[in-house]
Amino acid sequence: MNFIFKNIKRTTVGICFRPNNLLNLCRRTTQDIKYFHTTSKQNSLMDFFDNKKNWNETNIRVGRAWRLDELRIKSNTDLHKLWYVLLKERNMLFTMEHECNEQIRLFPNPERIDKVEESMNNIETVIRERNIAYYKLETGETGERPVDDIVNLFGLPEKYQKHEYFIPKFMNSRWVKSYLEHGYINSLAVKKFYRLYQEKLYNIKRKEKNRNFNQVQHLLKRFPDMDMEKLQAEYPEVDIEKAKRSKKARGHFLPKY
Repeated sequence: MNFIFKNIKRTTVGICFRPNNLLNLCRRTTQDIKYFHTTSKQNSLMDFFDNKKNWNETNIRVGRAWRLDELRIKSNTDLHKLWYVLLKERNMLFTMEHECNEQIRLFPNPERIDKVEESMNNIETVIRERNIAYYKLETGETGERPVDDIVNLFGLPEKYQKHEYFIPKFMNSRWVKSYLEHGYINSLAVKKFYRLYQEKLYNIKRKEKNRNFNQVQHLLKRFPDMDMEKLQAEYPEVDIEKAKRSKKARGHFLPKY
């Protein structure tokens, strides 16, 4: 019985390891493999560099960024492919910018980086819109990370996106101590900073209001017959009637109002 099994094993191994059988086996395995690629295969690092004909150019003609309306009509597969094309383009532009800085040369059309980043941000916006619509249809929720209104360490309100932590919030003594009655957030230093910060914001708004009022007075002095409705629409916070009665708005003529 052992002799019979040995002969069968010897015959099978001999058939499998013949040169013709190995060649056919290799052909079948290579034919079954499917490669995924977006551009031509490059064995070097030339994908990180621009085309050689653009190396000595000072101005390269490029298009605009992808708009949201154009991306919304594309499928998820097309957006996925376009994302990787833009990613490779951004890496190439960063490499060329760094190389130009090393060679102390002018990088042509640096706005290309801004256009690529704007396109990538628009793709993320479209994907987020689709995810929100899908989760609202399936679960009734947006699927986004929940956001809470909290007070930061400087006493200023801000939006906080929740994260996962190793320990619960009530057990995190480092986080709890700052929000206690005598904690850092309720200290005199933070209250003083918040008061001065609110005073700064008030002064910014007050100066902006005064600049707009003076601008309206100057316009009324130069153009007394201008359309008051359009002027009010341009400066909605300015009292036009008060500006008319001011001395700065009067010119060397008798006003009609």
